[in-house]
Amino acid sequence: MTITGKNLIAGQWTGETTNGFTAFDAQSHQAMSTTFADATEIEVNTAINRANEAFASYSQLIPEKRAQFLRTIGDQINALGDELIETACAETGLPAMRIQGERGRTVNQLGLFANLLESGEYQAVIDLADNDRQPLPKPDTRLGYLPLGVVGVFAASNFPLAFSTAGGDTASALAAGCPVVMKAHAAHPATAELVAQAILAAIEICDIDKGVFSLIQGKKYTVASQIVTHPKVKAIGFTGSERVGMILQAQMNQRPEPIPFYGELGSINPQYVMPEKLAQDTQAIAQGLVGSLVMGQGQFCTSPGLWVVIGSEKGKESNSNYQTFIDAATQSLGEQTAGVMLTPAMCKSYNDAVAARKAVAGVELLAMGLSGREQDCSAALFATDFATYENTPELHEELFGFSALIVRCDDFDQMMKLTELLTGNLTASIHALDADLDLSATLAQTLAHKVGRLIYNQMPTGVEVCASMNHGGPFPASTALRTTSVGSEAIKRFQRPICYQNMPQALLPKALQT
Repeated sequence: MTITGKNLIAGQWTGETTNGFTAFDAQSHQAMSTTFADATEIEVNTAINRANEAFASYSQLIPEKRAQFLRTIGDQINALGDELIETACAETGLPAMRIQGERGRTVNQLGLFANLLESGEYQAVIDLADNDRQPLPKPDTRLGYLPLGVVGVFAASNFPLAFSTAGGDTASALAAGCPVVMKAHAAHPATAELVAQAILAAIEICDIDKGVFSLIQGKKYTVASQIVTHPKVKAIGFTGSERVGMILQAQMNQRPEPIPFYGELGSINPQYVMPEKLAQDTQAIAQGLVGSLVMGQGQFCTSPGLWVVIGSEKGKESNSNYQTFIDAATQSLGEQTAGVMLTPAMCKSYNDAVAARKAVAGVELLAMGLSGREQDCSAALFATDFATYENTPELHEELFGFSALIVRCDDFDQMMKLTELLTGNLTASIHALDADLDLSATLAQTLAHKVGRLIYNQMPTGVEVCASMNHGGPFPASTALRTTSVGSEAIKRFQRPICYQNMPQALLPKALQT
């Protein structure tokens, strides 16, 4: 398919590409040939206004029709074939197998919400009237849900499909009955356009108002600001850095009408290796953690960036186990090949962050992965003690990429103190044996209040798309800790409850009729 470099505004491809921006080939760091338009204020305004107009009809579309629309989007994404895979690989440097898997997850997410719509979006809550109740009769009340309105979605840099144009935020918003104005990520604009072409094809096949979806391209911060402050936008889905997320949140706070901001901002995903696990499975756990860390150059929101281990210098046995673990992890990481980051800017940011961590007093660089080309980055493994970690705030921050920090605690009490220092995270894992269960139970009780997903004896990388999944957590993992951006519950972010009292059957939604 032809890449136009333009914005998709309610079915029309518009925009001036002459003075726009280009993406970069992740492997070569060279600018790619297609120039993409920076959306104008008029184009953004038109997209949002048309979405608001489409809301009237789309919000009334029966669930079965919305389900058909979602499945058709999935079919059209699959129909893009190898062109989508090749384009995403070029723009991100991610391998074809990863992009193929992400395409499957994207289509499956759309199917999940289609299934949800067909089986009933929610369980009806119906309290029938009781005219004989004293001292006053009880009215008939029924709880339903309404879509919020136009949703602005910001694509993620690290998931060009599953968290981007037709990703989880878009899929759940459309499932909820909300039109979407999508802000593409400047790192993979051609991938975004291809998926937008698939969505447009689905809109035409299903005969839906074309205002239901628009794709906004652009690198200018004013584009993002206009979307989050526009009075007709009723919710925002965002995946990105804490810095940018907080800028957008501050701008949204100036709105006359507050709206929900569903932001996923960062996570270090702490990994706890309990004493018996450390003693008996030393090599396996060290290699497993390294394998999880280097997956995709660590550019996952669930990458394990902090490893917490007990290794007291006062106890010879525990220190010996700790040292064996360190040796195994160091050897494994030192054998890891170099790789490309998603963009040249991210490569520089990662290398700068690794250099800064090297300079922190009390932090030891244990190993670097194999070096590569000038455009490549290498994995890094650091270690420090609890006291240094406790007193060095910059060590508590996420280092985006395949770098991890091991913190040696003298005993379990220090491990618990470290847990109290944590801010919110998407995940945490406890790696343990049966002999560790008592300590693990104590740890889990506190750790559960720091994360959105608590994992036992598995690595954090990977998110299952299912009804029971929670992908969120206390700030800064997300800005709305009661919600998830993955799984069936994600649809609830873009709906609000409404109580119907004493309504005739003909005026009730089908799900609330008896």
